[in-house]
Amino acid sequence: MKKILLAALLAFPLYGQAQDYPSRAIQITVPNPPGGMNQIHAQPLSAVLEKMINQPVPIINRAGGTAAVGTAYVANQKPDGYNILVTTPNSFLAIEKDKLYGVKSPYTLEQLAMLALLSADPLIITVHPSLPVKTVKELVALAKSKPNEIVYSSSGPYGIVHVPTEMFLQATGLKMRHLPTTGGGPAVVQALGGHAQLTAGGLAAVYPYFESGKLRPIASMGAKTAASLPNVPTLLSMKYDVEAYLWVGLFTTAGVPAPIMTKMRELVGKVAGDPTFKQALENVKVVPDYRDAPEFKKFFDADYKRLAAAVQKIGKID
Repeated sequence: MKKILLAALLAFPLYGQAQDYPSRAIQITVPNPPGGMNQIHAQPLSAVLEKMINQPVPIINRAGGTAAVGTAYVANQKPDGYNILVTTPNSFLAIEKDKLYGVKSPYTLEQLAMLALLSADPLIITVHPSLPVKTVKELVALAKSKPNEIVYSSSGPYGIVHVPTEMFLQATGLKMRHLPTTGGGPAVVQALGGHAQLTAGGLAAVYPYFESGKLRPIASMGAKTAASLPNVPTLLSMKYDVEAYLWVGLFTTAGVPAPIMTKMRELVGKVAGDPTFKQALENVKVVPDYRDAPEFKKFFDADYKRLAAAVQKIGKID
């Protein structure tokens, strides 16, 4: 009886904290410059959450190191539930890159705790209209006849455009030249200008250029056809074992007390179900795909395994 009473007394402060949570501002970290997929999600997340909790929810952009700087910041904060990281796979590809080069990463997977997945857009392979191909079959034939002549742009080495594009090249046996840039936006700009003939991106980044004919979609890296691009086949349907997503998820510092963590997940779930939040994503062709932490972990583990294997195959870049 004494042990039960002692346990209850020890647990009481935690439940008290959870009842009062949040009692001050919750800070959202975006590990990139303003703009891009993380910002697209962070802005409505902040706006809806502020109204919901009646506390400030500022967004701080901490760019650098292909999302490593901002991710490390959250990973190393006090685990009190007042820090949220909004990020893409780039935060974790950075860990795999560091492994490849024998560099100690500024954070580990164990320092972060999952809150929820917000969206998971399939990456879309797109080509400049000057490239005379309309299908993957035509692209493969052309690229094989001109090894290393076609240029593809990416958001940077070992990033979420570079790695999946290399997965595609590995699956098809193609050789192309890589034009790295400083982000997803600049990668699309290089393709629009014809400096690169191919790129890949989430729907929010590339869809606006399809109707105008400035870019042409030829394949999706999703498990199923994208609803907004019903005539664009998946690589999986063509028997290429390539699956990749520009997903956006929420994390916090590992070690947050369980009652507060439960409250955080409940709040995120309410935000994800809010019509204002969902409409903000849908306005830019991002399909909301909320998954609470357990479901997000299943998705994350499978995705991470694929991407990590691809990084190892890419190897060190001279």
